[in-house]
Amino acid sequence: MPTLLFSCEYATCAVPEAYREIFHGAEEVVASAAGWDPGALNLAQGFSMKFRTPLVHGQRTRLLIDLDAAGDARWSRYSKSIPEAGRLKLIEREDVAYRSSLRQRIAEDLRRHSTMLHVMVRTVDDPAGRVLMESFAVAGLGESLAAAWRSELLPLGLDVSHRKGVTDSALAADLGLEFPAQRYGLLRLKVAQSFFLEGRPRRWDALKKSLFESLAAVCAEA
Repeated sequence: MPTLLFSCEYATCAVPEAYREIFHGAEEVVASAAGWDPGALNLAQGFSMKFRTPLVHGQRTRLLIDLDAAGDARWSRYSKSIPEAGRLKLIEREDVAYRSSLRQRIAEDLRRHSTMLHVMVRTVDDPAGRVLMESFAVAGLGESLAAAWRSELLPLGLDVSHRKGVTDSALAADLGLEFPAQRYGLLRLKVAQSFFLEGRPRRWDALKKSLFESLAAVCAEA
């Protein structure tokens, strides 16, 4: 049975006091789904409590710095205005610190366990109300567990798909190069924000229950 780790890169829309000026007049944008993933932290915390395992999550709006991007893609149209020295400090304090926390947790768990599954938790604007599993270019354990999880969810009446070979995650690319794909499984879970915001097409608590129980079944059989 793999040990589990959950992360939530776009957990909050918080803006530190020192950077509020650059978002002046854009407060509604920051609070919208452009600034964070509504419901993602709630879901990630639920996973963490259900499986009694740590959660690593972002502390700032992604419009300040995107923790799942690299290079210039880290910056929004607002944060691009921060002087280069300030952006370098942000990278060190937020991005480097975040990835270091994940690396430390992964390395510690792989010393104590033969395999681990890391689930990156997201919510997305999807009017169709779907659930999406994404595995990355470095396949291995993450791809096989994503497929198994989808198979557990389909009989529950959810619209679930599995996208393989995804290459748009700088964080996944970074971690995938560092840890062996046959022992370190990484996948990204995306659920429609309509579950959280509108209770559609299924109540949020019912969706979470289905996700938790199905993942437990996958891990028990792995």
